[in-house]
Amino acid sequence: MASKGAGMSFSHKSYRLTSDAEKAKVTGIVDEKLLNDYLHRIFSSPDHTSPAATSRKPLNFQNLPEHLDQLLQVDSEEEESPGQDEGRLGPSTVVLDHTGGFEGLLLVDDDLLGVIGHSNFGTIRSTTCVYKGKWVYEVLISSQGLMQIGWCTINCRFNQEEGVGDTHNSYAYDGNRVRKWNVTTTNYGKAWAAGDIVSCLIDLDDGTLSFCLNGVSLGTAFENLSRGLGMAYFPAISLSFKESVAFNFGSRPLRYPVAGYRPLQDPPRADLVRAQRLLGYFQAVLSVELDPVEGRLVEKKNSERQLQGQPTVLLTLAHIFHHFAPLLRMVYLVEAVLMNFLLGIVEAGASAKAALVVHQVLDLLWLFMEDYEVHDCLKQLMMSLLRLYRFSPIVPDLGLQIHYLRLAIAILRHQKSRKFLLSNVLFDVLRSVVFFYIKSPLRVEEAGLQELIPTTWWPHRSGREGKESKEAGEETAEERLRRRAYERGCQRLKKRIEVVEELQVQILKLLLNNKDDNGGEASRYIFLTKFRKFLQENANGRGNMPVLCPPEYMVCFLHRLISALRYYWDEYKASNPRASFSEEAYIPPQVFYNGKVDYFDLQRLGGLLSHLRKTLKDELASKANILIDPLELQAATMDDLDEDEEPAPAAAQRPMQALAMGGTLPLPRPGWLSSPTLGRASRFLSTAAVSLMTPRRPLSTLEKVKVRTLSAEQRTREDIEGGPWNEGLLLGRPPEEPEQPLTENSLLEVLDGAVMMYNLSVHQQLGKMVGVSDDVNEYAMALRDTEDKLRRCPKGRKDILAELTKSQKVFSEKLDHLSRRLAWVHATLYSQEKMLDIYWLLRVCLRTIEHGDRIGPLFAFMPEFYLSVAINSYSALKNYFGPVHSMEELPGYEETLTHLAATLAKHFADTRIIGTDIRDSLMQALASYVCYPHSLRAVERIPEEQRIAMVRNLLAPYEQRPWAQTNWILVRLWRGCGFGYRYTRLPHLLKTKPEDASLPSLQKPCPSTLLQQHMADLLRQGPDVAPSFLNSVLNQLNWAFSEFIGMIQEIQQAAERLERNFVDSRQLKVCATCFDLSVSLLRVLEMTITLVPEIFLDWARPTSEMLLRRLAQLLNQVLNRVTAERNLFDRVVTLRLPGLESVDHYPILVAVTGILVQLLVHGPASGIERATSVLLADPCFQLRSICYLLGQSEPPAPGTALPVPDRKRFSLQSYTDYISAEELAQVDRMLAHLTSASAQAAAASLPTSEEDLCPICYAHPISAVFQPCGHKSCKACIDQHLMNNKDCFFCKATIVSVEDCEKSTSATSSAA
Repeated sequence: MASKGAGMSFSHKSYRLTSDAEKAKVTGIVDEKLLNDYLHRIFSSPDHTSPAATSRKPLNFQNLPEHLDQLLQVDSEEEESPGQDEGRLGPSTVVLDHTGGFEGLLLVDDDLLGVIGHSNFGTIRSTTCVYKGKWVYEVLISSQGLMQIGWCTINCRFNQEEGVGDTHNSYAYDGNRVRKWNVTTTNYGKAWAAGDIVSCLIDLDDGTLSFCLNGVSLGTAFENLSRGLGMAYFPAISLSFKESVAFNFGSRPLRYPVAGYRPLQDPPRADLVRAQRLLGYFQAVLSVELDPVEGRLVEKKNSERQLQGQPTVLLTLAHIFHHFAPLLRMVYLVEAVLMNFLLGIVEAGASAKAALVVHQVLDLLWLFMEDYEVHDCLKQLMMSLLRLYRFSPIVPDLGLQIHYLRLAIAILRHQKSRKFLLSNVLFDVLRSVVFFYIKSPLRVEEAGLQELIPTTWWPHRSGREGKESKEAGEETAEERLRRRAYERGCQRLKKRIEVVEELQVQILKLLLNNKDDNGGEASRYIFLTKFRKFLQENANGRGNMPVLCPPEYMVCFLHRLISALRYYWDEYKASNPRASFSEEAYIPPQVFYNGKVDYFDLQRLGGLLSHLRKTLKDELASKANILIDPLELQAATMDDLDEDEEPAPAAAQRPMQALAMGGTLPLPRPGWLSSPTLGRASRFLSTAAVSLMTPRRPLSTLEKVKVRTLSAEQRTREDIEGGPWNEGLLLGRPPEEPEQPLTENSLLEVLDGAVMMYNLSVHQQLGKMVGVSDDVNEYAMALRDTEDKLRRCPKGRKDILAELTKSQKVFSEKLDHLSRRLAWVHATLYSQEKMLDIYWLLRVCLRTIEHGDRIGPLFAFMPEFYLSVAINSYSALKNYFGPVHSMEELPGYEETLTHLAATLAKHFADTRIIGTDIRDSLMQALASYVCYPHSLRAVERIPEEQRIAMVRNLLAPYEQRPWAQTNWILVRLWRGCGFGYRYTRLPHLLKTKPEDASLPSLQKPCPSTLLQQHMADLLRQGPDVAPSFLNSVLNQLNWAFSEFIGMIQEIQQAAERLERNFVDSRQLKVCATCFDLSVSLLRVLEMTITLVPEIFLDWARPTSEMLLRRLAQLLNQVLNRVTAERNLFDRVVTLRLPGLESVDHYPILVAVTGILVQLLVHGPASGIERATSVLLADPCFQLRSICYLLGQSEPPAPGTALPVPDRKRFSLQSYTDYISAEELAQVDRMLAHLTSASAQAAAASLPTSEEDLCPICYAHPISAVFQPCGHKSCKACIDQHLMNNKDCFFCKATIVSVEDCEKSTSATSSAA
């Protein structure tokens, strides 16, 4: 083992102290006088005055140990004394009492200092109590939820409802609700946030109790504490589910010590004094240089501290580390001594020089300390550094965070230390990747944002399409000045945050270094192993807080990872011209099926991996030259069947997946790895043998090499990057993929992990933080309303003016606070650079899906999350980053929109995708996509064959698929073309509170005539397309409207009961949904009749008459239910129940009217005649229902003008803003036509015998005979029945044919 100094290489053992004989051999390295002066200079007494006896005695390496022992002797007053334990009872090492001092379910860390709530309101206390004196302990707040922190006695009894502070002799501070508790509660202190430190102080001499938040006193909380015999107080906490904290009783230096108060656990005073003295000697070695030529000592400045590697210096350091090394294993001394020393180096010198000094210090640690000592020291050092970073307060220049990150970078620049920390600490212990997080300040005053952003401003509510609702011309000069001043402040804040982000990116660049493989594995491949395990824990541990990385950490980690990844990707491209730029990045499809990357139990597009390998083994062999061994496949299948019956000993013999923190001892298999799904998947992955053939040449049987799928921990660099005759991660390249590599294979795996991270929690966090902007909008609206009331308030009403002025002040202060916090959120989450990162991920996913689609059936191996990320990242770009940044400003915006449109259009009905959730997501995404003009135009730009295929899939029968979303898509293509269908919000909702303008349903109409034409062409082409489509539409309309009527009957009955009733909100929501579905289905029918009227009116088609009769029947049912005077529909609409806001006469009646107008006004003469006869022949037809549309109870006399509509009655004439005069004239013509035709039909109709009526509907005469059974009905009933069923109504015999009743009768007569 070698360690490097400044230009010299030292053996680890050469300068170890061994024997006196060997020491004597090296005493003559330098002149004895110079050596004596040097050692006296280094090892001066603690007070820098050497005793006379000592000063006369020359020092050399023979007597140095004795001299050093004398110097390290600690005075008696600094030694631990039993008297110092007075006032305290319990073990000297204070931890949480996990054996008996708790209530509820809690998860306690291995060090017994961290705790996570796992039940409603769990409570735990410490093992040590105090009864006299002044004491303090600190609590590091990891989550800002409901917790009560303080003190209690041993007699306090807690439960799942009552915790610390809810009983006598227990006292607590609650920063979530900003209150103090002792049986009763009052306001106290400030709100805490994640990353804060609460100091809990108790003074049992005066009987007072107080708290501090981040070192700032919150004042005395309680007085007159009970004291005396039997009264002793334990530190205690009660916390809700998933809340977490960490205690510091004194095992580490207190972050905010308070004068006069002692920590519950005494610090190692003697060892601390020794460590500080040894550090002083070490610093002296760094600052003094030997000049053997001149024979003198040279003092060096702090910035010039570098060792030259002289043997005399190294021997001196060996003596120092002989005593120093054991002390550097103690967490208290590492944090109090070594950490402060290294931070001093970083803070004092320039970045490059400080890094060199830290690098040299680490070299010396590895040289003079045993490996286990260095491991413990580095582990404690990194843990302390992370704790300091996480819980450091936010200051205006972020100076504390910058210093801690610079030190972390300096440590990680040391190759050996970096590899150890990567292998054993960074992801094994610090799963939360805290170094990449920038916490958001809850209290902007303490963060100094008032000075940084002195002028506040808030944007007007926007539609989240990148444009504000208020025109720029409406902005006043004062508002413009405020906005510009606010933007300048935001830029100042952003620049300071970018300094921290750049340091975080540097850390990841170090961890992704693959050039440091001398003497072991490169850092990048260690990182990949740990990173994959990190993703696995978070993918399989959803809902398990101890495992999950907080989403706010994951967001920051993702952005830094993308920056580092693209840096290395483009660096590789610079040296390899055949590779691709990061702008062209994607994941090759073979990564998903060759088993080189573990996707845990994540769902694939085609189902489980084991199922895909069985069903697609032939495609794997032909396209990717991968053969699955049948014997191994059969073994895996049997293993699946026997999974749940596996005996315990067999399960215990499996390889363990977890490693102890900081070591290599195996731990028991985690509980979440024992789930049946994951158990089957992981065991299949580890046992399925794969035979691989190189596609460039045929292989003989002897050349087939069997390999097993390796877990992340088992892989080597060659397994990832490949080698001779081995493509590594890209093994099994399909012929559609290019031969030249995109980039290094390891970077492809990092990119794959970044996409997975976005899917795990980043998208949800981006949506959550938009709440800050929503709060600003709500308070801004409230402030404008208040100011408007102030202007309108009479000056004589001083009481009202005072209240309004008070409200105005409160709203203004809240907006000032939120606008500064919003500036922080925009800088850290929604900046232009962050937007480009998400946009890059979107394009990566689209290219990956495109390449995967080319390989045919093997596309099913792709994990579902690639499609999810493509959908969600577009949604985030469109909805979360406005109004500051617009998606339209992104490079290649139009091309990307078109690419996404093609992806959605092709895969929403892709038979290779079987997961119901992802299929629904695709359908919903396409439905939302066609609601916005820009994205709808993108759909129109995709290739024509893809557009036609999309429309064909939309026109497929609605059964066995999400027909509601399909129907919504078709409606959006029509909206803006139908009768009275140009509205954004329904007329009766205009006076209600405006809704979020970003909702797809509230977008302005943007019909697509191009897609409508495709629909018309397809409905005209095949003989079965139109009948099957319209049959499903009519079936669903019948179901939806029937369900709606049934539910409003129940709602009306509940409203009429005398007792107080509450209608279930879910029932109301379902009722409104059925109504909306009915309206949308009617609009689809209107679109179909408008585009292709011959489907209903050309009776040369075999199904036209039947479809027209069914349509007329449903239209009459709807009209009769909705237009009846004082009927059920009227009464429910009048109630205006919450949840039924969309239920009104207008939307459903104008939809029906649009259909009737197309049939009876715009159709050809023959078609109008047929439609009229069918409509009037329906027994449910009532002319009064048509008159209702124009506000009339009876049809007007011929030649008279339409009466003025009665405001109390519904009339289409009342909606002149929505219905044009031409449309009203068409309704008038339709009414006149029906009035005339109805009168003629009534005069010509003949009475029909009851025996001749259809026994099914009793509305039409018998006109059809079923063969072979001979039963009869009308044609309308049998035609509708045969669309879905081939059995006879009466005898259930299979119907072979249907004949006209007259033909059947004449044939029987002739036969007779």
